[in-house]
Amino acid sequence: MGDMPEITLADVAQEACVLLGAGSAILLQVAMRPVGLGVCEHSTTLDRPVDRLRTTLTYVYVMALGTPEEQRAVARMVNRVHGPVRSEGRYDAFDPGLQLWVAATLAHEGPRIHEQVFGAMDPASRERVHRESAVYATALQVPADDWPSDMAEFHDYWVRTLRTLEPDPAVQTFARRLLSTRGQPVLVRMLLPLQSLMARGGVPPEVRGVLGLPWSRVDRIAYAAFWMAFPTVYRRLPPPVRTLPARLYLRDFRRRRARGRRVI
Repeated sequence: MGDMPEITLADVAQEACVLLGAGSAILLQVAMRPVGLGVCEHSTTLDRPVDRLRTTLTYVYVMALGTPEEQRAVARMVNRVHGPVRSEGRYDAFDPGLQLWVAATLAHEGPRIHEQVFGAMDPASRERVHRESAVYATALQVPADDWPSDMAEFHDYWVRTLRTLEPDPAVQTFARRLLSTRGQPVLVRMLLPLQSLMARGGVPPEVRGVLGLPWSRVDRIAYAAFWMAFPTVYRRLPPPVRTLPARLYLRDFRRRRARGRRVI
């Protein structure tokens, strides 16, 4: 990139295009059976999808763009929500290994979408974004030393973990319902077909297999066509438009917190 400054986690997270990776991040998370079971048995995502998306994005935006004090505050809120999410011998939301995987999916999907839109990052930027992404994990119960030290170690961890994923009927049902428009609000019904395509297309084939999700020839063609057209259109948008969702979510977080309303 020559004299261009390094890309940071904030640069990646503030771009609205990374929202296209939200669905694939969730699918990757629940594909790890203990995470998936915990979500199935405790999450209210299916009952209030828009609000659950808001809380998830609030965590991402505050960790990437918020102040250290705001990051600590949101971490405390997440810990309170995670308190009841445990089942003896099956899952525990405070398990650092499970939290590491959830954080890894966020660290993986944001840069993946960013590079599909803007092109490959230079190595220094990619390493910097990876290092800064550790906050997704270390803000909770993951020791700093457990975060992969560089991209090579992260890649090894990623590939190794994908091989451990195993199917579960309850998680498969949850994944199908998550991507179904049945009974959803109008706005969700309008956006879900695209999000479903992005979610299913954005995960490796083995993850679709673990979750029992379809991927047809028509899906492949539509996914490829989208990524042929979207980056050019998106890059032409003014930066204030591209960063509007991040600014709105942060403003909403700060307003809710100031008024004592529920954030997470």
